[in-house]
Amino acid sequence: MMILLLGGTGRTGKLVLEEAVKRGYLVNCLVRDPTRLERDHASINFFKGSPNQMSDLKQSMYGCEAIISVLNISRTPDFPWARLRTPVTFLSDVMHNVIELAEQEGIKRIIVCSAWGVAETKRDVPAWFNWFINNSNIGFAYKDHEKQEELLKKSNLRWTIVRPTGLTNSKKEQKVIESYYGRPGRK
Repeated sequence: MMILLLGGTGRTGKLVLEEAVKRGYLVNCLVRDPTRLERDHASINFFKGSPNQMSDLKQSMYGCEAIISVLNISRTPDFPWARLRTPVTFLSDVMHNVIELAEQEGIKRIIVCSAWGVAETKRDVPAWFNWFINNSNIGFAYKDHEKQEELLKKSNLRWTIVRPTGLTNSKKEQKVIESYYGRPGRK
């Protein structure tokens, strides 16, 4: 199976790319700077470009059966009040393009990494974290994640939205706790 990975040079994207290759997938990876990734793997096709450019996105989608997006609105540096690197509507703009092109290319499946605290899960986050969302540049990402989720829900694509509560750079293995629609999931 060939998949398109968006966000493959980010912290989460590198892990998704590594796992996809381990599992035997062929991966088209659309990146602004291909030098940020190891390029000598036969299972990975790199496309230089931006996911908010229709022509770049279309070229990288060719032959794919599914799309995984781990894109986010980024800041320079990660400090919550740091200047944004991407436009405030980056995620929803890209998702609009993805949906349009996926339908043209016959791609039916998409998986998107969003965040806990988006949409109906906003009521579940602690008050201190909600304060950060409402009073820092982190909030731009949360608002745009919600917009991209709404676009997906209105589309004809088969979608999965993953909302992690926290992503760390730790190598320590921990038990993953899943829930579906806010209720405990399968063990």
